[in-house]
Amino acid sequence: MRRTPTAAIAAAALIGGYAVAAGSGSRPLGGIVLAAGGLYCARVWTRRDGPRTAAALTGVGLAAFAASHVLAPQIGAWPAVLSVSALTAAAAWACSDAPASRRAAA
Repeated sequence: MRRTPTAAIAAAALIGGYAVAAGSGSRPLGGIVLAAGGLYCARVWTRRDGPRTAAALTGVGLAAFAASHVLAPQIGAWPAVLSVSALTAAAAWACSDAPASRRAAA
C-alpha cells in the first residue's frame, strides 16, 4: 500500500500559503491554502498514526507558522518560510512518513 507523503504536503502548505498571500496580497487566501494542507495532513496522520501523533505534528506545523513570522525580520520572509518548512517536513517524515521499521529504530 502506498503511503501519502505528508512531509512534502506539509512543507508545500507552508510554502504555498506564503506564496499565495505574498503574490495575491491576501493573507486570508494564503491562510486558506495553509489550512487546507494542514487539515489534510492532520487527517492522514490521525488515520495512520493516531490522534496523539496527529496533534503533535499539527502543533509542529502551527509552531513553524508562528516561527516564520518571528524569523522573517531577521533573515527575510522567504528564507524563514523555507527554513520552517524544511523542519516541518523533517518532523512529518520522522514521525509518520518513514517506514515503521525506521521510526522504531530512531
